[in-house]
Amino acid sequence: MLAADPGASIASIAAEAGVDRRTVYRRFAAREDLLAAIYEARLAAIEAAIEDARLREAPVAVALHRYVENIVAVNRTWPVDLTRMLADDAVRARRDASVREVDAFLARATDEGLLRPGLAEGWASALLPELMHLVSRRLPELSPGQAADIVVDTLLHGLGTSA
Repeated sequence: MLAADPGASIASIAAEAGVDRRTVYRRFAAREDLLAAIYEARLAAIEAAIEDARLREAPVAVALHRYVENIVAVNRTWPVDLTRMLADDAVRARRDASVREVDAFLARATDEGLLRPGLAEGWASALLPELMHLVSRRLPELSPGQAADIVVDTLLHGLGTSA
């Protein structure tokens, strides 16, 4: 609900969940606490997705597919934007650490010849999340694996060393 309407009330969220709003307030003292819990869950899921993909040690193509598959699942499970929480220094630091991990992986992919060298600074880092966002939202009928197939194919044929 919050992805569709960031201003959704606790009462409407509770009704959608099939509980009384007092039930929600027993767990979350304020709307901001509920939002913080949602953002924490999304951030933890992103961190777990990165760890599971083994970006530092798995073969690049395998790690890329696994990472995309994991993030598509995260995007569909937690379809909220983290930008509202980035004012929190701890959240920003965790998000930035995840971004650095993926950027290092994309540099590795370039070094190993999977991505074309000489692209504009940060282009692959900007394009990959956009592709994952698009496939997560526009092709919900695809499994995360099928969605990853499309993203990886698009990324590699658009940025790869072979045409």
